[in-house]
Amino acid sequence: MSEDILEALNFIPVFSCNYTEWIEVGMALKHEGYDCSVWDNWSKNDDRYHDECYRKWESFNGSSKPITGASIIKMAKEKGGYVGKKKINNTRVLAWDDYVEDSEDPSIDYSKFKPTEQLKIFLKALFKSGEYVGYVSNDVYFNKDHDRYEPLKGVYYRTVDDLLKSLDRYPDDLGATIGDWKKEAGAWIRINPLDGKGASKKNVTRYSYCLIESDDLPIKEQEETFRRLNLPIATMVYSGGKSIHAIVKVDATNIQEYEERVQFCYDFLKNNGISIDIQNKDPNRLSRMPGVTRNGIVQTLLGVNIGYDSWKDWMASLGRNDDLVVENLATLLNNPPPLAPELLYGYLRKGHKFLLSGASKSGKSFALIELAVALSQGTEWFGFKCEKANVCYINLEIDRGSVVKRFEDVCKELKIDKSAVDKVNVINLRGKAKPLDKLAPELIEDLKGSDTDVIIIDPIYKVITGDENNATEMAQFCNQFDVLCDKLHATVIYAHHHSKGTQGGKSAQDRASGSGVFARDPDALMDMVELELDDNYKNNVSDYGNEVLAYQVECVAREFPKPKSRKVFFKYPLHIVDTSGQLDKFYPKGDIHNAQKASPNHSTPDSRKENLDTAFNVLNMDGKGVSVKELADYLGKSERTIREYVKEFKNHYENKQGIITLKADGN
Repeated sequence: MSEDILEALNFIPVFSCNYTEWIEVGMALKHEGYDCSVWDNWSKNDDRYHDECYRKWESFNGSSKPITGASIIKMAKEKGGYVGKKKINNTRVLAWDDYVEDSEDPSIDYSKFKPTEQLKIFLKALFKSGEYVGYVSNDVYFNKDHDRYEPLKGVYYRTVDDLLKSLDRYPDDLGATIGDWKKEAGAWIRINPLDGKGASKKNVTRYSYCLIESDDLPIKEQEETFRRLNLPIATMVYSGGKSIHAIVKVDATNIQEYEERVQFCYDFLKNNGISIDIQNKDPNRLSRMPGVTRNGIVQTLLGVNIGYDSWKDWMASLGRNDDLVVENLATLLNNPPPLAPELLYGYLRKGHKFLLSGASKSGKSFALIELAVALSQGTEWFGFKCEKANVCYINLEIDRGSVVKRFEDVCKELKIDKSAVDKVNVINLRGKAKPLDKLAPELIEDLKGSDTDVIIIDPIYKVITGDENNATEMAQFCNQFDVLCDKLHATVIYAHHHSKGTQGGKSAQDRASGSGVFARDPDALMDMVELELDDNYKNNVSDYGNEVLAYQVECVAREFPKPKSRKVFFKYPLHIVDTSGQLDKFYPKGDIHNAQKASPNHSTPDSRKENLDTAFNVLNMDGKGVSVKELADYLGKSERTIREYVKEFKNHYENKQGIITLKADGN
């Protein structure tokens, strides 16, 4: 049982665990008699690690219903597909759930396995259930210039499940599954899964592996070298010719990261004196298929899961941290990296984070739906020009039918054809929401390779982990947005609600509920606060009996000069920027201007001008002007106030040594 627990722990990705599950793992390890270092070392594989395992460990004192190692086994099965160890019987075909020891175990000689068994082990090491596998058996041509057979496109529309079932059905006939191949040519298989629609680079759905091949060293020396360097090898196959094909785990999340990691592998091997074929860089590259004969020689499986378990572990063994890069400033200034393109011009860049905050039921969801549509069309939103983009809108709060109705109403009002919003995808998770630290890995897995430019999460209170008033816990929560931005090269836009109480007296950064982290974390922040409209105005602008709402929209940007605030009407289902100035005289609820307006001494520019004009016309009997004192006495104001009035309306009046006169061009 003890070894099983440690084995199972390796199947649990720590980043997929929420706080409660993480604590349960620690309690289970302590109950089973392990040292805290086991929990601590496992926890270090997560960006959320904060060196607190030993402090927590001391608080685990047991209970009447202790958490045991069985919890770890169960969690490993649910999160990592762990099935426990099963001894391999070399006289039978492997089952889907068989456990295969590392090929470094000398007791496993894959060359003694049936061809169908070798291919099954190979497929299980590389592909997940439901994924499409590309391979070439008989779709070949003879290249006269190179005097050899070479592969064409081949098959790309069969799933790994289909292939495994066929291999089970025909355990002694590999050709019955993959088709009869040309004996002089052998057969090939693509190193990464495809989408079932083609076999080119654009059809790759997961950038997990790269191909390493060397023709210069003797076969035995190639194998020994790959093992000695502890490369994170998923599978290793003898090609039946001059080389060994090692499929290495690079665990990339996109093509850019894939190319960087493949180049690192190549440079690493070159620095270790190993010459490799640099033509194998593409993620859809074909490798040799195990179990197939080529000129009478078997393309043999040599091992699976050799060396380090993952790219991250290999990098750690080399003393490298991909996140820590020291760069010379002079070099950067002379060759600056390109800025990310603008998504909302003058406000937000691609790959950055954007927070929309507002009171509950203030129309934030409508605003984000409008934004999703505007991005899909490359039109304008809240006065900002949008770059056209592919959007994934994640709805956590509204039922599926209602969110579709809202999109429909917005498109109708904007006169956008329904078929024109094909750049918007919707994920409905009402009643199915989970903490963001669990949701983020699933989104990365589902959206990678989908060309998603923008992810809208509406709202975040449904996925918050921890106490929203705790700065440390909220910083850890917001790190998940960074992970999404980084792994998917996407902009993350999310909505959050205001704290309780009136907001008019606060700055835009201080209105969002919870820790101040919410104001500091995003690259751009937009806040919507309702304007206090008077009854007379509301009656005049009522929309077919529906009350018109209005908001002050304040913008804060990290990358750009602070955009001007704007005021908008909300007339279902759209927010409309006020360009006429109708809303200029209204202020947010709780704003000090509203209290001033209610004061009996409150005046407006129009009323002050009217009073000054009246007093001046009455007192200017001889047309030579009126003294400040006379105007002050007439209006019941101080002389200082009269002088301020004259300054305010300097285009009409002027003060000459205490005598107020009309300007020559004044009215």
